[in-house]
Amino acid sequence: MKDDYLWDKSGQPDPEIRKLEDILGTLRYQPKPLEIPVSRRRNYFPLIAIAASLLLALVAGGVWLRVRNQSAPPPPQEAKVVPTRPKIDDATPEPIRDKSKTTIAVKRPHHKSVPSALTKREREEGLAAKQQLMIALRLTTEKLSLIHRKTQGITPANQIKNQHRVG
Repeated sequence: MKDDYLWDKSGQPDPEIRKLEDILGTLRYQPKPLEIPVSRRRNYFPLIAIAASLLLALVAGGVWLRVRNQSAPPPPQEAKVVPTRPKIDDATPEPIRDKSKTTIAVKRPHHKSVPSALTKREREEGLAAKQQLMIALRLTTEKLSLIHRKTQGITPANQIKNQHRVG
């Protein structure tokens, strides 16, 4: 047997090799034409629908705010300035000399604190608004705490069990 047949198919093939080639011939490489997959067109309709609905909501909100502000104009406000004149004492303050220091301190008269400019009604409204704000903050804190517990999978039953994971 010549080895030429195994390398370049020249010469006489051996019957055993020919038999092996026939048996294994079904497993031989068979080239196929290149098939380029057809790309599917992406469906942008849901994204466009979401963007359009958001844009429509923004426009509707802007129109509603503009109509609301134009329909009830705020009453004109006018600043009321009441000039006050400070009391002027005819006597000038006397300098006091501190014997231990070389600086001179001037004794000034004490002014009484200015009474609150808020009326009783305004104070009550402010306190009511403060109470509403505190209630809203407490409610918001509780809701955020609940959401945090749900997203972290923390329930009262397994809170202590999973405590090593927190912090």
